[in-house]
Amino acid sequence: MKTMAITKFKAYALKIIDQVAKSNESLVITKRGKPLAELIPFRKSEQKPVPGKLADALVFEKDIVKPLGDNMWEACK
Repeated sequence: MKTMAITKFKAYALKIIDQVAKSNESLVITKRGKPLAELIPFRKSEQKPVPGKLADALVFEKDIVKPLGDNMWEACK
């Protein structure tokens, strides 16, 4: 993975972005030798949305009143 100082990136930002897009390699931008940000090429998602993908993540209750019981429900009114 390539690295580049932020001052050089600022000076040639558009050219560097084009290079990253063409080479398909990411670039770490540093400030005083420490990683600051990572520029990664855009990758189009190949996956299509799947209907019902989160269906198992939810819990459905048939009757939300019944777990309390009839007596408790009257008291909550």
